[in-house]
Amino acid sequence: MASPDTPLRRLSRGASSAAYRGLARPLLWRVDAETAHHGAVLAADTLGRAPVLRALTSLGGYAAGPAGEQAPLELLGLSFPHRVGLAAGMDKDGRGVATWGALGFGHVELGTVTPRPQPGNARPRLFRLPASGAVINRMGFNNRGVGALADRLRTAREQGLVTIPVGVSIGKNKDTAVEDAASDYLTCVRALEGLADYLAVNVSSPNTPGLRSLQDAEPLGRLLREVVAAAGAVPVLVKLAPDLTAEALDEALDVALGAGVAGVIATNTTLDRSAVVPQERGLGEESGGLSGRPLTLRSREVVRQVRARTELPVIGVGGIMTGSDAAALVEAGADLVQLYTGLVYAGPTLIADSVAATARR
Repeated sequence: MASPDTPLRRLSRGASSAAYRGLARPLLWRVDAETAHHGAVLAADTLGRAPVLRALTSLGGYAAGPAGEQAPLELLGLSFPHRVGLAAGMDKDGRGVATWGALGFGHVELGTVTPRPQPGNARPRLFRLPASGAVINRMGFNNRGVGALADRLRTAREQGLVTIPVGVSIGKNKDTAVEDAASDYLTCVRALEGLADYLAVNVSSPNTPGLRSLQDAEPLGRLLREVVAAAGAVPVLVKLAPDLTAEALDEALDVALGAGVAGVIATNTTLDRSAVVPQERGLGEESGGLSGRPLTLRSREVVRQVRARTELPVIGVGGIMTGSDAAALVEAGADLVQLYTGLVYAGPTLIADSVAATARR
């Protein structure tokens, strides 16, 4: 059972949050969004390479909340120390794989990774919309390729540095024709054999041409059946977009469940700009996927619809800006939740806030 979220802990998190908003965030925001992003991943990489720094990070990560003090969740044949993880997109190449657990995350999803390295789309490709509490990204699966990720993850496991479940989000290269996409996903499955605790089939990013067409019934069913068969005992989850209509979502779920997936990740970024505040409508016209506060309610709706259709594990992603948002996703039916854009605005105390809020659910 989780230990109580005491007033002292809440005070500690409040002070840390104020420090982030008043000091760290203004410094980070003096550089463009992508530079700050790469800086955060570099910091995680550096901390993971130094045992002393990693130990200090672990103390800081757990001091602010009850992470690690609750009974683990048994899902997907895995043991999760709590409900809160890091979403795919933050660490595509697994550079911080030894650090995310020390920061307080209960799992991490690396990627999205593709068979071959690719640079992604041209910069600028990452934009903050502070008044909307949002981020637009059109990164385009920029990564060093599944081979590089597999090597890094293998080394981390051999050195005993992996302390939490590690999922890997897999996708196709931009120049691979949609009709040949299955071969790219299968290449990733084979390269990650024995290394990933679960695999997430990403067919919902808006930043790779044609990718979302793989959510249509026929190609989705064919792709998932092949991936599930190739993955063997490794759980395969499918990540679906928030922009699907209720009917299309039901159809995609029927197909995915029929193909034998082990769970569903809901959701990804959105193309909908209706929740962008008026003063940011110009910036909101940048192409790419929108994340953050504009997704808060929609992600709950999708999670609620998914939960109504299946008892399989559901991972809720999208619009978690506070611990209360994380708790609301759990109330909607999510077994696990993942953070990303909320960390840009709230800082790392969002991890402990979310752990504390979901521990009571």
